[in-house]
Amino acid sequence: MRIGELAALLGVSTRTVRHYHHQGVLPEPPRLANGYREYGMRDAIALARVRRLVGLGLSLDEIRDVMAEERSRELPEILAEIDADLAAQERDIRLRRARLAEVLSRVEDGTLSPDDTASPDLVSFLKAIDVPASPSAAWDRDLLMLVDSVSRAPDGRRTFAALDALTADPELAARGHDFYRRLDELAGADPDDPRVAPMAEELAAFSLEHVLADHAVDGWRAEAVEPFLDGLAPAQAEVVRRAIRLIGARLPR
Repeated sequence: MRIGELAALLGVSTRTVRHYHHQGVLPEPPRLANGYREYGMRDAIALARVRRLVGLGLSLDEIRDVMAEERSRELPEILAEIDADLAAQERDIRLRRARLAEVLSRVEDGTLSPDDTASPDLVSFLKAIDVPASPSAAWDRDLLMLVDSVSRAPDGRRTFAALDALTADPELAARGHDFYRRLDELAGADPDDPRVAPMAEELAAFSLEHVLADHAVDGWRAEAVEPFLDGLAPAQAEVVRRAIRLIGARLPR
């Protein structure tokens, strides 16, 4: 068979066959005197096997190993890994569909809010807390939404687990409300207002004790948070800026 006939027999394109040759997953027969390659039954069986392995989800690198005779015994192990990965994807899809169904139900009854598009961890947290009617609290919630969107799952769950513990303590929740109130009072103040330094110290100490106890120093730089301070007044932004510097200086390295 010529390459076109082989490709047609197995239902692929000649480009796919050449790609498999180039990637080393399909042996390439030598050229005949006329410059063409001739494919036989062995080549057709090899191509069929590659197609089956691709359909099972193996990468071309994995298929290259499997197709080598001396490594074909690794196929059961590779297939078991793929099965475990597919099972994990199934679980993730079920969770996502359950979350989507909940959001769609809120669409239908007209109660959908921007918070409902966040992760389940954040949605659960926002439902559990009594957020005061405060501009500072609103900014903090928006920042949480952003962190929730960009954080990796284990980091996000760890952060919200710490925040959940805060909501369960009425005294700590009251301290948070009081801090928002005092931060709101800085709306018309200058960055060098005498209230800024002690509030920055309070915010840093509270965060280190109750939220960031097991975090490392990486990422805690005032420059990193600077783009997100535009929603705050100058004195309020300075409180956050100084608190971040204090946190970065005190976290373990």
